[in-house]
Amino acid sequence: MDAADRENPSEVVSHRSANSNSRACPWTDEETGDEGTGEETFREEDPAIPPELEWLEELEDSDGDLAVAADDGGKRSYAETARMFKLRRNLDQLDCFHRQKEHDVLKAREELKVCRQNIDDLEKQRDSLEEEVERQKEADNSVAVFRLRAQHKRLCQELQREEELEGHINTNLKQQELELCQVEVELGRFSSLQREVQEEEQVFRALKAQSAATRLQQENDASQNLQLKMQHLKDKQAAMHRKEETQRQNKIEEAQASRKKAAKYLKETIKRMHEQEAEKEQQNRELMQKRIQAVKSLKSNIAAAQESLWVQQSRAKANAQKKEQEERQLRESLQAQGINSTKHMYQQKQLQEFQRKKQEFEERQKSKRVEIVAKILQEEQLVERRKRHRALLSEPTPTDKASYLGRAREKLLRCLDPSPPLAMEERARTQREFSDDSSSSSAASDFEDPEEATNQEEEQQSLTDNLAEPEFSGLWDQNYKKSLDEKAKLLQEEAKQEVPLVAAGKLNLPAKKAVCGKELKGPPFISKPEVILFKDFEVGNTYKKKIILISYSTNYCRLLGVSAQLMDFVSINFEPPGSLSSGMACDMQAVFQPMINKDLEGEVQFASAVGPFSVPIRCTIKKCDLEVDSHLIDFGSHVVGQTISRTITLTNRGALATLFSLDTSTCLSPETSRVQMPSQASTNTQQESSSQNTSSDNQKSSASKSTGELRSKQESQELSVALQQEQPVSEASAAGPKTVADADVPSDVEAQMDQSTSDSSDFTLGEVREGEIGPFESVKLEVVFTPTIPGEAKLDFHIKFSDFTSKPIPIMVRGVADSVPVWVAQPSIDLKICMFDHLYQDSIMVQSRATTALRLTFEVCPEMRNHMEILPKTGFIQANSSFNAQLKFLPRCSLSEDGKKFFDRDMGVLEVPLTVQVADQVRPVSFTVQAVITSSDLQFDRTKVDFGFCSIYQSVKTSVRLTNLSLLPQDFGFLGVPEVIEVQPNDGFGTLLPLETLEIDLIFSAKKAKEYHFHLNCKSGINREFLLSCRGVGVRPPVELSHSLVQFGATAVGDQSNALLYLVNPVGPAAPRLFSFALPEDSEISVTPSAGRVLPGERCLVQVTFRPRLLDQEIREEALRLLRRAKLLREQELERRRQTEQETEQEVPAEPSRGKKAPQPRPQGKQAANPKNSKVSDGPKTEGPTTSPNPASIQPGSEEYEEGRASLLYSFTWRYREYTIPCFVSDGDPPAEDPQAQPAWSPLNTLYLELHCPAIRPPLVVTSSNGQNTIHFHQVAVGQKVVKKFTVQNISKESLDLKSSVLDVSGPFCLLNALRCIRPGEKHTLLLAFSPTLGKKYRETLEVRSPTMTLEVTLCGEGVLPVITSSPTGGLLHFGYALERESASKVLKLQNSSAVAVGFRVLLASLSPSRPQSGADSPRVLLSTYPDSQIQPTVGTQNHSGLSVFSVMPIEGAIAPGKSQDITVAFQPDHQSVNYSDTLTVELMNKSKVCVLDLKGAACSHNMYLYGGDPLTVSIESLLPPLKPSEPHLTESERLEKPSIPVLLTLRGGYSDGAIRPAVRELEVGCIRSTQPAKKSGEFHWDNVASLQQQGFSVEPSRGSVEAGQRRTVTITWTPHSGYKPNEVLQVCVPLTLKGDETEVYSVTLLALASIAPDL
Repeated sequence: MDAADRENPSEVVSHRSANSNSRACPWTDEETGDEGTGEETFREEDPAIPPELEWLEELEDSDGDLAVAADDGGKRSYAETARMFKLRRNLDQLDCFHRQKEHDVLKAREELKVCRQNIDDLEKQRDSLEEEVERQKEADNSVAVFRLRAQHKRLCQELQREEELEGHINTNLKQQELELCQVEVELGRFSSLQREVQEEEQVFRALKAQSAATRLQQENDASQNLQLKMQHLKDKQAAMHRKEETQRQNKIEEAQASRKKAAKYLKETIKRMHEQEAEKEQQNRELMQKRIQAVKSLKSNIAAAQESLWVQQSRAKANAQKKEQEERQLRESLQAQGINSTKHMYQQKQLQEFQRKKQEFEERQKSKRVEIVAKILQEEQLVERRKRHRALLSEPTPTDKASYLGRAREKLLRCLDPSPPLAMEERARTQREFSDDSSSSSAASDFEDPEEATNQEEEQQSLTDNLAEPEFSGLWDQNYKKSLDEKAKLLQEEAKQEVPLVAAGKLNLPAKKAVCGKELKGPPFISKPEVILFKDFEVGNTYKKKIILISYSTNYCRLLGVSAQLMDFVSINFEPPGSLSSGMACDMQAVFQPMINKDLEGEVQFASAVGPFSVPIRCTIKKCDLEVDSHLIDFGSHVVGQTISRTITLTNRGALATLFSLDTSTCLSPETSRVQMPSQASTNTQQESSSQNTSSDNQKSSASKSTGELRSKQESQELSVALQQEQPVSEASAAGPKTVADADVPSDVEAQMDQSTSDSSDFTLGEVREGEIGPFESVKLEVVFTPTIPGEAKLDFHIKFSDFTSKPIPIMVRGVADSVPVWVAQPSIDLKICMFDHLYQDSIMVQSRATTALRLTFEVCPEMRNHMEILPKTGFIQANSSFNAQLKFLPRCSLSEDGKKFFDRDMGVLEVPLTVQVADQVRPVSFTVQAVITSSDLQFDRTKVDFGFCSIYQSVKTSVRLTNLSLLPQDFGFLGVPEVIEVQPNDGFGTLLPLETLEIDLIFSAKKAKEYHFHLNCKSGINREFLLSCRGVGVRPPVELSHSLVQFGATAVGDQSNALLYLVNPVGPAAPRLFSFALPEDSEISVTPSAGRVLPGERCLVQVTFRPRLLDQEIREEALRLLRRAKLLREQELERRRQTEQETEQEVPAEPSRGKKAPQPRPQGKQAANPKNSKVSDGPKTEGPTTSPNPASIQPGSEEYEEGRASLLYSFTWRYREYTIPCFVSDGDPPAEDPQAQPAWSPLNTLYLELHCPAIRPPLVVTSSNGQNTIHFHQVAVGQKVVKKFTVQNISKESLDLKSSVLDVSGPFCLLNALRCIRPGEKHTLLLAFSPTLGKKYRETLEVRSPTMTLEVTLCGEGVLPVITSSPTGGLLHFGYALERESASKVLKLQNSSAVAVGFRVLLASLSPSRPQSGADSPRVLLSTYPDSQIQPTVGTQNHSGLSVFSVMPIEGAIAPGKSQDITVAFQPDHQSVNYSDTLTVELMNKSKVCVLDLKGAACSHNMYLYGGDPLTVSIESLLPPLKPSEPHLTESERLEKPSIPVLLTLRGGYSDGAIRPAVRELEVGCIRSTQPAKKSGEFHWDNVASLQQQGFSVEPSRGSVEAGQRRTVTITWTPHSGYKPNEVLQVCVPLTLKGDETEVYSVTLLALASIAPDL
């Protein structure tokens, strides 16, 4: 029964449940076989069956039909057969449904059993917990009680859920058992129906067997009739076959006799060819030896030339350096003199350039003149040669000719090149020598033959025309050679035209002359033979021929010469006979000495009384004249399988041997149109090379000296290349003459010949396909026609020759093949790939075109009868029909032993030839069965797998390799896999390609702590089983990980990814555990914490961080690669420059002079005296073999290291790594006796954490600070701010929106600019500032975030407290008195004692923007703390000009560590005042004050001043100038008299105990030191001193002088008299006169009083 017709029982049940309301039978009348009855289905009165079994009711209707079919016993109808199959299908479905219900019941019982077992376990745990709670209550351990109660509550909840699950499963089991019982009842109801169906099937099989027997009997009868017919045909064909065999035997004998005869001549020909090739090979070897010697000499010359070139380059570089140094010195000297050096140098260069161009122009003019002279000399030689032809009649004297030529040459040289008198004298002397030589040579040649002289002149002319040529011509001389050849042709044509004309003009005879009153027609002499023919000549031989001249009339003849093209080869021996009568004859001899292998034509010219006449000469080389006797070969009609041969004759009627070959290609390309003969090619090469060597040795010209050096290099290079190309030829020739002959044949010809030979067409060529045909020989070529395919056959081939003048001869072959009457439609049966022990079948179709039936017999070789069979073995094929046979192939394992000659055991290829014997047909029909036999084995790389110890919380993976040993794809699958094992990929199912090996992962996950033993069953697609034994031990570790696998996301290099997991120590009697993660060395993984201790019932948080980075070794190797690449680029650049310089030097035009060498530059000055200067080289120095740097020598942080790191980052694509990190867990704490001892570590407790870490290229990289992510601000003084730049670049293909983390707002680091979105390839610079506030080290991390990466930047810096001291440290800085509009200065010194540079600034209170605009401070601030303090403001009087009266230099700056800084404070008043004051403050960058100084000063308009006394005015002055009141009532004398300056001086005495204490005050008189030329000192004196003494005042001194820059103190003492009353005021006014540059009078008012109360 077909499996496709079956349905899944579960689908059937669901379908029936969906149609529960419909009780009708789903079968129609057509299905049951009741046509048109329309009866209703039978319904039983039994209780209703389940809805999913309603479809069984249809079986009830089939009882009556089955009984009818059983009683019938006759021939069954189609409907009955269909009904039987449908009944069988429905019964099978019922059995399947029954099995499914049984499976469901068993499954429910197993679930119920497991659930009850879980309930028992939970009840036991609940009881143990209750007991533990009671014990903890007794021990008053409340913490443990609460924990145990929580566990008890959770356990009770689980027990409740299990009990509910048990009830549900029990209910489900009862339902499944009920349904199973119903299905069994239904199955019992239809048991009789099933037996009846089986009986019906037996009846059906019996009927089918009876039909097969009847058909077999019919086939046997037909086979016997066919065999009789085939026997008759076989006898008939045997007679025909015997007749054809006799004819074929006769033809074979004839062919063998002719082949023996041809072989004899072929051996002689081959022997002769080998001898010739051996001679040519010896000549080639000698020539090659000569060339090798020439190459060696050229190499030595090239080395010498390179060395000289290197010396010249060194000298040129030294000269250039010297020139640059001189230019630099000249420029410096010009600049020192005040001259514009750039302009001067430019003018000098322009002048030098002009001189150089002028010199080049003159040299070009000279070279052109030399060329003109050379052309004129050539023309003169041509004229001279023409005159020598005319010298046969009248020869001019050599002296006249030489003098004429000398005058012409001298005149031309004077016109072209006016030279000094010395040169003219040399030329005249040369001309005289030339004339003497020419006269002597002419005198000596008077007795020589003029024709020989002409030949010598021609040879000299040819030698002079052809310069010294190299063996291998270059591209530079092609045009020159063409021009020379054209000139030579023109000269020859002119000579041909002028020689007969000159001869005719010399004789001065008419062209026609009458003899005896009759005009003579035709030539005056007749030559026998009429044409002097030298046929088939060879170079190097001498040929002579005798010619007879017969006169027509009384005449004489004289030899004029031969044609110009024959002068070098043909010589005529002729003695003039004098006058000849009519009919008389004279003879001459022509001697031909060929020197070139070329056809020549010309004539011998004679002069006679009647006129000139000539005898033609024709010289022909050896040529080939090839032809065949027939161009068409027609075989006619023949039957397939016969062999017929035809012969054509190839004849060479020429005197030149050549190689021939048969080419069966359809189209003839120009490259394969001829075959090169090795002997002829080598001869031509030898002749050409010898002629070139001769010409190069004999021809030397002064015009070639200028380009000799440039050409020698190119010639040597070409010669070396040619030598390398010829070396393989010489090696091949040394192997033997036959290999040389084969090597010279083009590869295309060989390929075509091989292809034509291996072609399985109907036409085949005979054994003679190529060879040599000698002169006047013939060769027979055989063509064989063996028809294999019916129809017309055609073949076109060519006979090709090595002689380039002989065209290929086309040959056409035609034939018609008639097919055999019986053939196999598929001559080659390919069974493809077959497996051992599997049956394969195919059909063999035999077709016949005969008009009668034929008997066929299929024959299988005895070796293959155990494996291959053809059914039927014998049969008859009817006329014009086909016959099919069945081929059965069952390859067994003994095939390699049985069919050794048909089966290749190594390759697995089977090729069996089979035949079909046809009656009355001599030739059997053969066909071939092909197959590739392969095995069906699947092989594991090992038979046992040991997983070792595996934690129940984790899995262990191991890999096995499964190999398909078959040549066919095979499906495989692991069936019945235990639940503790997982097979990947594709859950253990897949397809193996031929000979493919697949790595299969076996993942072992132990469920319990026990030992596992099991077998894995791998089944192939053909139901073959392969077992794999496995073993593993499951263990329960005391500590578990919350996650055993961590898969990190794609993390950019430089970024980091974090993962959190827990290490849990479960609750129970377990002890505290120590753990330790063992990280691999130099890994990108970090675990925090890597070691620790976990208490029972606790868990430890573990953070795993993945930071992808570049390995140090990779960076070093990349840096080393970049260094090597840079070095290589530098070397290439130097080599390119060197080549450019060489090309530039080669392009320099050569010297135009012929016979003179170019003058060598002589060294001058020190260079000539010192020989060491000649060794200076401008090229790179040749260094010895340097070793490549070691990657370990590249240190991190170096420039090379950072370049390598940046290169790797830019070229980084992605990287994926997996880490397996073991976590070792101890058995407990160390022993209490020795806490320092190591605890016990068990390998069974080890946990494993698997990490998947993909790394990608960072989208953001750092381009500043050598790619470092750390910014070091180093030490910075507190209060200062240092700003650094940090640049990042976007190297991704997308725009990045940058963001940053927030730095500590109270910290010292600050990001000054905002981040933005940067496009691909753009850069962005971050400005980071560091301003420490405390003296300590700072470290902070700034995160630059992008959508795919976070770049961490570490900021480091150290704050240092500045230590600055000042001198003075503070107080008052008084400048004293100074003249107005003059200055006084003082120095303030700051010392830096800290370790960093400290910045400072100096502030003046007068310049502070926060100073009140009114210019006055509060009175309380104005009070001073000095002993003589008065009410003074912080900022006093200022200059009227608006400028500050006090100035500081410098106002800000930085002091280096350990250094000091001087600050100059200048006092510059512009008007007179004693209230100048200001405050100077020195601050650091952190706003701390170093010192605060009060600045005070006074200004006078004169050099003398008085200091002291009581203030009479306020200290704040107006900025407006003082007003001058009008004085209309003053007299002129009063106006001239200066007013006195009031001064108040108060003296206070004390009164105690009846006595009065005297009072003392001081005044100071000073003189200001000035830079102006004025009085250097001053004087002072008091007036009315006597009146003062009367009042009790005394002044000391009363008079004196003061030096410039000094002060003198005047002491005033008041001692009251005895009658003085206390508190009585005494006032006296005394004038004080000061004399300096001007005289000033001070009116000093003295107020004295004595108070009773003591002075405070």
